[in-house]
Amino acid sequence: MKWVLAAGAVLSLGAAGAVSAADLPLKAPAAPVLLYNWTGCYVGANAGGGWDSMRTIRNQLDTLPVPTPAYLDYGTENGSGFLGGGQIGCDFQTTRLVFGLQGAFDWGSVNSSHSIAPLPGFTEKNTLRGVFPVTGRVGYLWTPQLLGYLKLGFAWVNNTNTIDQNGALLETTKFTDPLITAGIGFEYMFTNNWSVFAEANYYWSEANDQSHDWHNVAGIPLENINERQRILTALVGVNYKFHWDNGPVVAKY
Repeated sequence: MKWVLAAGAVLSLGAAGAVSAADLPLKAPAAPVLLYNWTGCYVGANAGGGWDSMRTIRNQLDTLPVPTPAYLDYGTENGSGFLGGGQIGCDFQTTRLVFGLQGAFDWGSVNSSHSIAPLPGFTEKNTLRGVFPVTGRVGYLWTPQLLGYLKLGFAWVNNTNTIDQNGALLETTKFTDPLITAGIGFEYMFTNNWSVFAEANYYWSEANDQSHDWHNVAGIPLENINERQRILTALVGVNYKFHWDNGPVVAKY
């Protein structure tokens, strides 16, 4: 009889403990942190400003029976204007590092002009028409959504240059030169497909000055001129990313 009473008491205590535990509030599991996925390809648009510096030096006259060396420093002109266009590229994310390749195309009208000091009454004008860079970039994720990055690559820039004499067009040329480019920027992914960015890019040449022929209005070569160009751009834009997988993954960051 004593054993029966003891067993009943144990069962009663166990049941009371189970009821008390059931009454306690359950602790919610920790919410997973979404790791935004940067791997994929994207297209986007951008707009901003450009600052252009162009120095020209005449090294040859073409109007004589044979081209003749004729050095004359025409000077440097500086200008600014609007640029806008788009970009396309692909990224690959590994932990906090993001590697990518990008091509861009920006058009605009960055105008500059100056009086040619050695030639009174002569004015040189340059218009930067387009910038077309192809760059690689490497970035670091400061947060799952915020990427800071550096860019390095090559670009082709399109220009139209003219020389006026007392307001009348004397000679002109159009040319496209290869330049080196480097940049720095930040990109913020506000959904797993959409991001915004801001960046600055610098363009220059390490080689000797580019050389081009200036022609008169009839297309006859008048002189050969070396030109050295430096460009700075500041752009903001938006990208839409096409992922290679199913979107964001769940992971600790």
